[in-house]
Amino acid sequence: MSLRVLIVDDHALMRRGIGQVLALERDIHLVGEASGGREAIEKTKSLEPDVVVMDISMPDMSGLSAATEIKRECPRVGIVILTIHDDDEYVYEAARAGISAYVMKDVDPAELVKAVRAVAEGRAYVHPTILPKLLKGCGRAQSGKAAQLQSLTRRETEILDLVSQGFSNKHIADRLFISEKTVKNHLSSIFVKIGVDDRTKAALFGQKHGLGEKAV
Repeated sequence: MSLRVLIVDDHALMRRGIGQVLALERDIHLVGEASGGREAIEKTKSLEPDVVVMDISMPDMSGLSAATEIKRECPRVGIVILTIHDDDEYVYEAARAGISAYVMKDVDPAELVKAVRAVAEGRAYVHPTILPKLLKGCGRAQSGKAAQLQSLTRRETEILDLVSQGFSNKHIADRLFISEKTVKNHLSSIFVKIGVDDRTKAALFGQKHGLGEKAV
């Protein structure tokens, strides 16, 4: 099964370079390109990619704003931010937007491929040089129970609650009338936002903050 990828960058040369890297992989199919945030939103709706690889800095609309809108309109789509910016605030805002992968443009091509595959499988991917910034930003911006949970969307809070009750991805999907892949995508976003790397730690976090209380 091939992974459908949309590339978003305002520089044609960069789009071509990213496309050439991904096109070498047999399981990755490039469905289109966009040169700006608004075009990215429209093409995501029409082309239905599995993953969007997107720059942050674009003239009409920032990649983070476009990503936020895409996650709202098409929550099953995974997003890989590919950028030159490693500022703490950019990294943290990306996590708040529900972006599962944050990769620098000077990364080895194999790492980009790894990030695309991870996001397509519903997992998070944060390059080791970026992770400390993310954790630092989360720690600075969140203080106390209300602020910790405030970073999650309503759907993410629902899913974390069910995870805290011990439900499997299939059970959660059936209960919320969504696909297991969508559950996995939401879990990846949850893991990044609360700074954990597996569902057991996420469940413990949820229980610590008053979720999962319906569990028997």
